Amino acid sequence: MTTRQLDFDACYLAVSARDARFDGRFYTAVTSTGIYCRPICPARTPARKNVRFYRHAAAAEAAGFRPCRRCRPELSPGDPGWDVRADLVGRALRLIDDGVADEHGVAGLAHRLHVTERHLHRLFAAELGTGPLAVARTRRLLLAKQLLTETALPITDVAFAAGFGSVRQFNAAMKESYGFAPGELRKAVGPLAAASRAGRTPGIEGAGTATGTDGAPTASSAAAATGLGLRLAFRRPYDAQSVLRFLAARAIPGVEHVTWAGTDATGTDATGTDATGSGGAAGSGGVARYTRAVPGGSITLQPAGDHIRLTVRTADTRQLARIVARCRRLLDLDADPEAVASILGSTALAPLVAARPGLRVPGAFDGFEMAVRAVVGQQISVAGARTILGRLAARAGTPAAEGAAEPDGDAAPVVGVLFPGPDRLVGADLGGLGLTTRRVATLTALAEAVAGGEIDLDGADDPAETTARLLRLPGIGPWTANYIALRSLGDPDAWPDGDLVLRKTMARLGIAAAEAERWRPWRAYAALHLWSASAA
Repeated sequence: MTTRQLDFDACYLAVSARDARFDGRFYTAVTSTGIYCRPICPARTPARKNVRFYRHAAAAEAAGFRPCRRCRPELSPGDPGWDVRADLVGRALRLIDDGVADEHGVAGLAHRLHVTERHLHRLFAAELGTGPLAVARTRRLLLAKQLLTETALPITDVAFAAGFGSVRQFNAAMKESYGFAPGELRKAVGPLAAASRAGRTPGIEGAGTATGTDGAPTASSAAAATGLGLRLAFRRPYDAQSVLRFLAARAIPGVEHVTWAGTDATGTDATGTDATGSGGAAGSGGVARYTRAVPGGSITLQPAGDHIRLTVRTADTRQLARIVARCRRLLDLDADPEAVASILGSTALAPLVAARPGLRVPGAFDGFEMAVRAVVGQQISVAGARTILGRLAARAGTPAAEGAAEPDGDAAPVVGVLFPGPDRLVGADLGGLGLTTRRVATLTALAEAVAGGEIDLDGADDPAETTARLLRLPGIGPWTANYIALRSLGDPDAWPDGDLVLRKTMARLGIAAAEAERWRPWRAYAALHLWSASAA
């Protein structure tokens, strides 16, 4: 639903009920206080005459409202409706989250989307009630607010981590939009006062030192050594352990790793039962942890009750916003499980949906990397593909940072290699890795197409158009193209037609092939349910 289509009565009813299903889908602004809130805000429901509803936080801020300190709009999950529509505004929002507008401005954003700035502004105004520049600015401000609230990162570092070009620009933006300086917000709601009472530094895992001029570690150096922690919200239910088991089976050695406390690499204990003890729901033990190399260090993702805990270990916090966006896509944190269940639960998949209500579609931290995985994985086992990808990363990848490794002691697997990008893979020697000659030719063609801008795997183009371009490459058929759409592009309706496991599982369950049409626009989730059923 767009700004013009927001139903006041439906929105007000959701706010009155504090209905979590609408969290992230719209924001409530209160004229008597000048504050905007999430639908789940615990504050007293405002009078109808004092309420305005906005489709996006940026629209509320553009209208002069400030974010609520109680419900914290910066923690809202994203609106999955944009992925379903896959229209130009939705794709633009994804690129803004990835930092394109911060780095290249609205002109660069429009160029990536193959439209004029004027047309982009017109679409944003119609859909969201504000422009792309305001959306990018609000994204920076909300991330800064989260960093000020949850971490002890110095204000200077907060400014650059959130995407601002200077501390002066950051201070001016905070005062203009929120009416107070960053230091005032931290003093009011930040972690420092509570930390001094508890004898710890929240948001800096294991850190207990402060900024100093005598060589003592600063908060930013502590973040590089022991981790800067942030909360990533999701809509319940969320089957975190299933996502992490999926990623564990496919983890590329040196690039990423998944560990479970007291369990093996499949997330099961010695009896073969689910180690979480409750079907893998988030918060049911929190035993799984995903670690990945990023430029300058590593990141870790771990279930923590009602959120995912992201820990970033890198000296360069300027990439933080992009890391947050990509982690959300990797773990499919913005999905709406009730919307998926409302469609799939009324079909032949109903028993599977009931058994796994929080199942998600694992995405991709990097679109090109996922496309390479799909090509390498053609007609070989998951374990075989993982081995070849590890060899490829070791040969053509680059070090993330000196000594970048999972911080679990000497026995932990090293995670310190960045997967090669398209430019690097174009000239790489892929012989002797276990790839067929045809597969090498396909990877080279894919790398050339992405490096040359013919194919965009970061979501700038319509998924159907990207899939069509992929199909024109030698060695890429419908299964590979749709699997890339499912994971790299985040297309919720991608259907890897021809997948042998899907066909066998559907036949075993007595589901006709034509039934898949009833699963739109959530066929990607249907595929995950069927794949999960095949492994049960």
